[in-house]
Amino acid sequence: MILYNVTTSLDPEIEDQWVSFMQDTHIPEVMATGFFVKSQLCRLLNEEDNGITYAAQYYCVSLDQLEEYQQVAAPALRQEVEKHFAGRYASFRTMLEVVE
Repeated sequence: MILYNVTTSLDPEIEDQWVSFMQDTHIPEVMATGFFVKSQLCRLLNEEDNGITYAAQYYCVSLDQLEEYQQVAAPALRQEVEKHFAGRYASFRTMLEVVE
């Protein structure tokens, strides 16, 4: 299993709007692509300087599947987030292998 983690630091003024967008629009759209089997949204608790950071996590069955998602579906989905929140957030992405 592969975990695709998108960590995002937010401008505090957009937190409620961003969380709603993620829960109501973005995460359902990502899941609708069919590349992932599970998702979750987590809020970091150990922030410094009163920052606001979330991790959107998506699970897929293989690295090949994740790479296909990044080529086929991710660009348009990222562009939609940028359209709504340009300049008000910063994200970085990591790919992890789940060790069972």
